[in-house]
Amino acid sequence: MKMWFRKQPAEQQENNLVALINMYKKSGDFVHFHHPQSPLPYWVAYFGTLIDVEILHRDILPYLNKSAFTTLEEIKAALPFEDVLITSDLQQIQDQLLLGSVLIQLDVNDRACILVRAEMKKAREVTIPEEEYSVVGPKEAFVESITTNLNLVRKRLPISELTVKEFTIGTLSKTKVAVLFIEGITNEDNVNTVCQRLNDLQFNQILDSSIIAQLIADNGHSLFPQLIDTERSDRVAGVLAEGSVVILVDGSSHALIGPISVMGLFNAFEDYYVNWQMSSAFRLIRVFAVSFSILVTPIYVAVLTYHYQLIPKDLMVTLVSSRRNIPLPPILEAIILELTIELLREAGARLPSKVGQTIGIVGGIVIGTAAVDAGLTSNVLLIIVALAALASFTTPVYRMGNTIRLLRFPFLLLADLWGLLGIAVAFIFLMIHLLRLTSLGRPYLEPIYPPRFKDLKDSFIRVPFSLQSTRPVFLQTKDPQRFSKQKASEVKDIDE
Repeated sequence: MKMWFRKQPAEQQENNLVALINMYKKSGDFVHFHHPQSPLPYWVAYFGTLIDVEILHRDILPYLNKSAFTTLEEIKAALPFEDVLITSDLQQIQDQLLLGSVLIQLDVNDRACILVRAEMKKAREVTIPEEEYSVVGPKEAFVESITTNLNLVRKRLPISELTVKEFTIGTLSKTKVAVLFIEGITNEDNVNTVCQRLNDLQFNQILDSSIIAQLIADNGHSLFPQLIDTERSDRVAGVLAEGSVVILVDGSSHALIGPISVMGLFNAFEDYYVNWQMSSAFRLIRVFAVSFSILVTPIYVAVLTYHYQLIPKDLMVTLVSSRRNIPLPPILEAIILELTIELLREAGARLPSKVGQTIGIVGGIVIGTAAVDAGLTSNVLLIIVALAALASFTTPVYRMGNTIRLLRFPFLLLADLWGLLGIAVAFIFLMIHLLRLTSLGRPYLEPIYPPRFKDLKDSFIRVPFSLQSTRPVFLQTKDPQRFSKQKASEVKDIDE
């Protein structure tokens, strides 16, 4: 439809506005009426499902009925709106009507008209974070309105350097996308990379920020998230101050952060609200939990299949007694339990919250006990798989948890084929993939590789704020200095 109107020459557009209105009349929510009781009759057209009817009857129609207008300029001057557009551009008229504008004509056959923005703005109220809930710290989470989300960010960063670049993406959805960065801090290459990839997108509908994350990722086939999605406005403000780029999508309650490193996937923003000793301990626990979740079941399969001589004698008695009546090899035993855990997890996620929690707890207890009693699995492996499932939930980024869930299966298969050698081969392939992976062109394994010791101060552990005077090196910021250590120490000495 749009292409048909674009191809019309300018001299043939005189009656195309009439044709456009007649086409829209086929839709049941399009309103086009003539007001004969005003001092000078006028025509009004709009989509009833896109505009706020209260604005129309309170702020538009009463001003049109006050006096007789002979020109569109007089109507524009009388309306109490700043954003009033007089145009005869058919494409602009079409776009504005579909965005919630009211069209006003003095005569139904006129080419020119007035467009008044009166879109209906309905959004969910700001609530507490659900996926990134924290006991300490702010409790404001993003909603589906990009205007509200921008307000939450600007409220935390009331500076003129905070810059917003807007895009409209999707040939069908016409989704508003905003790129946020701080001028003078953020590296221009990162901003240009994001903007170029958004401009080059050829996709018909953008319904959520997760679609953007998949489309602009450096490697769209990787299991690892190359942009962090967050629902916390305080986290967005924090990474903007560090020099990252943030993407907000209208209709999505999650923001995208980039570039990132793999260690950023283990850092919860709540870590900055507790002392550095506790936050460092929590980060180390998360790293251990992820390693445990990926490797513990494959190691169990490898040891029982090929390397049982590595098992201590006291533990061997327990394992033999637990597997005495089990006819299945360790690999089938492990896969059955892993798939059972995944089924319970998916069922719990798709059901209503209260029912899902009940299904997860009761189903796990009943099925686990029945599997042991039926001789399909050992109680030792049941404990191992349950602990591995719990460990996968320790990652603050939800998408990283999904990656961990899938990584276990290739490790399991190679452990069954070649034992511990198979686990080593799987680990080598994983490291090769991570070494080649990038996020907006930046190395994904930083600060491990390339080694950047300055960035270690906020990776596996978090050192005190007094030692974090510089921004992350891998972001290549324009202004690497956060604050002056000398001035900070002087202030501390005066207070003492």
